[in-house]
Amino acid sequence: MKRILILGMALMLSVVAFAQKNITQFLGIPIDGTKSAMIQKLKAKGFTYNASDDVLSGQFNGRSVNLHVVTNNNNVYRIMVADAVGTTEGEIKIRFNTLCSQFEKNGKYLPQNLLGKYSLNDEEDISFEMSVHNKRYQAAYYQVTEADQDTTGISEWLTDKIISEYGKEKWESMSEEERQIAGIRLAMDYLLDKVSHKSVWFMISERFGRYYINIFYDNEQNQANGEDL
Repeated sequence: MKRILILGMALMLSVVAFAQKNITQFLGIPIDGTKSAMIQKLKAKGFTYNASDDVLSGQFNGRSVNLHVVTNNNNVYRIMVADAVGTTEGEIKIRFNTLCSQFEKNGKYLPQNLLGKYSLNDEEDISFEMSVHNKRYQAAYYQVTEADQDTTGISEWLTDKIISEYGKEKWESMSEEERQIAGIRLAMDYLLDKVSHKSVWFMISERFGRYYINIFYDNEQNQANGEDL
């Protein structure tokens, strides 16, 4: 059984191997802990803190940006990276598509939309759609952080999952191709379970006719989940 599973998983292991660490990171900093500690870590990365506005400023991905540290019950759960300088409608569409391409080419990210790529075409009237239809332009990814190289747990998890979901008799009656397809699907389930709370997404915003991109690095484990109700 394991031999067949390994064959079916050959293309997945290189990705799954990175899915062990469970906290979203921004510039290598885990999004967790207190706000004051996070601010100090961001200052060490070269950002400047403005206490009166409660915002950090600096350079990120070739842009001047403002950083906002967001907490829940004194635990950091989000870093928001906001463009400091707005641009035109045409320029923001190019920037949106460029950013999508950068994320898709970066091995640290897995698109949440597995059925297609994010992009805006030249004919899209984002000004009209945003103002009249309240349309949101956004792209979302899972962050796949560098992990321990031990994949023993993955093999054991998949073996147990196969037995519980299919049963030994049914599994052995399946063709090799069917087993490989099932193994890949289960591996994807394993991967998504590990990274589903590590969301990195961005959207276009508009203020006074100028357009901006806001990027959100979220540790959803620290978000409010109704515990205060």
